Amino acid sequence: MEAKGFVHKYGDNVDTDVIIPARYLNTADHKELAAHCMEDIDKEFIHRVHAGDIMVGGFNFGCGSSREHAPIAIRAAGISCVIAKTFARIFYRNAINIGLAILECEEAGEKIEDGDEVSINFDTGVITNLTKNETYQANPFPDFIKEIIAKGGLMESIKGA
Repeated sequence: MEAKGFVHKYGDNVDTDVIIPARYLNTADHKELAAHCMEDIDKEFIHRVHAGDIMVGGFNFGCGSSREHAPIAIRAAGISCVIAKTFARIFYRNAINIGLAILECEEAGEKIEDGDEVSINFDTGVITNLTKNETYQANPFPDFIKEIIAKGGLMESIKGA
């Protein structure tokens, strides 16, 4: 399992209300949520993001509420993986549950810059910054998490089980 894309970088303590503002939570439509992803801190994000791109954050990414709308909005916007120095635990769990790949790697969160091109090998946990010709090591996903992500989330992975 691999991902490759250009980086959209944010700082520490990016909370779920910034990822998807509460005023848009009256919809369950994934495309509608994606249309407003990150708009309160990056009005151009939704116009710059392309399918497969990577989001990078600092410490405590996804803090705040426990709703799944935040990782859904990120995934529906086209982000293939979020790399952060650390994640809020509920966001981490929600991301895996909806099939959004996420990796914790402090070095990558520090050194990768907005606009860098990055590739990720989920089997090894190696993050390669193609722009800077650097690699960073994250913990690879266990097989069961790779399966959940590959199938599009927890519910999809248990259908027919």
